[in-house]
Amino acid sequence: MAEKYLSVQGECTTQKIIEKSRFITTSAHACGEEEARALIDKIRKKYPDATHNCYAYICDSAGNFLRFSDDGEPQGTAGMPMLEVIKANKIFEICVVVTRYFGGIKLGAGGLLRAYSGCVSENLASANKVMYETCSLLKCTVGYSFVDSALRFIGESGADLIESEYKDEVDITVAVKKAEEEAFTSNLNNRLNGRVKIQKMREYFFPFKV
Repeated sequence: MAEKYLSVQGECTTQKIIEKSRFITTSAHACGEEEARALIDKIRKKYPDATHNCYAYICDSAGNFLRFSDDGEPQGTAGMPMLEVIKANKIFEICVVVTRYFGGIKLGAGGLLRAYSGCVSENLASANKVMYETCSLLKCTVGYSFVDSALRFIGESGADLIESEYKDEVDITVAVKKAEEEAFTSNLNNRLNGRVKIQKMREYFFPFKV
């Protein structure tokens, strides 16, 4: 697995009319072929009367597991151009489906290639991107009088707040980039004058916003 890799979070849908044909582009995170196929099936069911549902996906973090389909468009005019745009953006664990409703005007091979690649480019520009990298999951325990200061620091630090549990004291769980763990714990201790207990829970890959 790569040390870190760019991906997307959630589902992003964009639309475009080209020479009276309607193109609907849907992208989503896909970790593994099962998730990629699930998105493709979902889109096919959502637009059952569409002329084409072309797709491309890279469903691993190294770029080794990839597939594409022209779904009836002339060979090489849809799926491959879509995949090339994904690769050019260096995005992994992603599936993109472009749904086309034919508008009566033929685009030709060059026009189709530009249409499908352009739709994917515009969609990826709008998608919520995340960087997966190793995080340290930390549980920071503070007294009630220090909660606001702790939360303010966490917001300023760029760490991700996972949850807060209010008991006798407050347990605040955060995901911190592993490379920034030492600085985070040191600065949080300084901010709260040592009135915080920090416990490292585990390490795992986490989608940090970019």
